Amino acid sequence: MQVFGLLGNPVGHSLSPPMHEAAYEALDIDARYVTFEPDRDAAADAVAAAETLGIAGLNVTIPFKQDILDAVDLDDVARRIGAVNTIDFSTTPPRGYNTDVAGVERAFAHHGVSIDGRDAVVVGAGGAGRAAAFALADAGASVHIANRTVERAESLAADVPGATAGGLDTLDCVADADILLNATSVGMEPDVDETPVPAEHLHADLAVLDAVYSPIETRLLREAAEAGATTIDGAWMLLFQGVEAFETWTGRDAPVDAMNEALRAALD
Repeated sequence: MQVFGLLGNPVGHSLSPPMHEAAYEALDIDARYVTFEPDRDAAADAVAAAETLGIAGLNVTIPFKQDILDAVDLDDVARRIGAVNTIDFSTTPPRGYNTDVAGVERAFAHHGVSIDGRDAVVVGAGGAGRAAAFALADAGASVHIANRTVERAESLAADVPGATAGGLDTLDCVADADILLNATSVGMEPDVDETPVPAEHLHADLAVLDAVYSPIETRLLREAAEAGATTIDGAWMLLFQGVEAFETWTGRDAPVDAMNEALRAALD
């Protein structure tokens, strides 16, 4: 039996176990997905222990995505983003990836949204914002990053090819954009009445992905739908980063429908 898992602290809220277990069942793979919650200063030791124990692969979540950079061999995407969320132990040393980028790209592709040549706005310059900005730029979009702290947006834009940056007062550019991605926690429960982008900037030619998935329909997505925009809830991004991790570990096409069904059931 192969063992995969999630490294984080805390991990009790994670939706990854049911999603991955559903994939193993759908493809008749003899595997289990478990959680590991080491002390916050023990991430690198936990990675070394997992390798010794023969763990096949790990997902990595808060607060360890940066802490383990020196414990693995980074692929190009993880190196540029400066964060790892997936480790493959089939190589020596273990290989670190960031599948959040694929999560963004595949969520848009699944909904028929083309990124190449489009104007995109990313709200937020934290970990999710970094992955989103790199994903969109790598896929050919022109990216503008808007963040409450302008200096943080400018720092991220300096790392992302061709990106521009500004404060939240620059969000009026959404009116002329093709893609909007909220990478902040604004609108997450319990603050469901909040939105990161005023409704007056939303329009029918816009595709909107909100990384928030609790609730599934945020105020941003609701108002975007009312404006006629294409809307993509955050569970799709969560799903496809897990799909990418599964395919990295197993070399097999993931059973996307089974994983999505399990994820949505867990969210409900």
